[in-house]
Amino acid sequence: MKLRATLIGFTAILMWSFLALFTAASGTMPPFQLSAICFAIGSIPGIAVLILNPSRIALLKQPAKVWLIGIAGLFGYHFLYFTALRNAPAVEAGLIAYLWPLLIVVGSALLPGERLRWYHVAGAVAGLCGTFLIVSRNGINFDGAYAVGYGAAFLCAFTWSGYSLLTRRFDAVSTDVVTGFCLATSVLSLVCHLLLETTVWPETASQWIAVVGLGLFPVGAAFYAWDHGVKNGDIQILGAASYAAPLLSTLILTVFGFAEPSWRIALACILVTGGAALAAQEMLRRKAASTERATA
Repeated sequence: MKLRATLIGFTAILMWSFLALFTAASGTMPPFQLSAICFAIGSIPGIAVLILNPSRIALLKQPAKVWLIGIAGLFGYHFLYFTALRNAPAVEAGLIAYLWPLLIVVGSALLPGERLRWYHVAGAVAGLCGTFLIVSRNGINFDGAYAVGYGAAFLCAFTWSGYSLLTRRFDAVSTDVVTGFCLATSVLSLVCHLLLETTVWPETASQWIAVVGLGLFPVGAAFYAWDHGVKNGDIQILGAASYAAPLLSTLILTVFGFAEPSWRIALACILVTGGAALAAQEMLRRKAASTERATA
């Protein structure tokens, strides 16, 4: 069951790897407007489940702290991420924000029943190095003038890692609540859009398809899969494996002509996949041992 939940969590990472492609194809819609629309779309599958199974509505009755953590996680992360991008160069802000997988791996030592091993940390650090190679292909230059943006990016990393770790502590809470988190994030994003942005609508059918794709997968189903994965799977492996998202995203952009292939991508592949395998070695050994017993 733990392996299955971990694999479900990994599907979230796969879906997040399409985030850049769908965003690039969605046109010039402002980020908070895009977030409001996508999270509204992302809540539709959960709403459909509740309509088909009205008895599950009772699962939404959770303590206030559950709702606070969930809404702060989803909306807080995106608010801080957009703030970081508005106040600092995208490369530096993105690299800082992507400290969250490493923070999850290290922070997992504080969770009941979890033991942090050297290979968990080493795997996460290898993934971070691979991510550095990808995002720094045009150079990195940290400038004190962008302190506000860098600060928001750090808070962004701590927000998502904190949300993921705290979600694990509420493993008895049904994933149905993610529907409410998405709806609340949509409403709060709409408020931010109306206060901070000028409305821009997609101009072509392909842009609308990209927006719907964002809402259904990277900004929709991915959060349901991640919730299930961190609650029931191996959170340390998921944390280390999360560095596959920027790598896969770059590979996808390369395939679709939005990026150029390079030696950096090849080396990043080795670092990220090697790091994930290193972090997952204990689970892989257990799986191999159970297979041997079953065939003996």
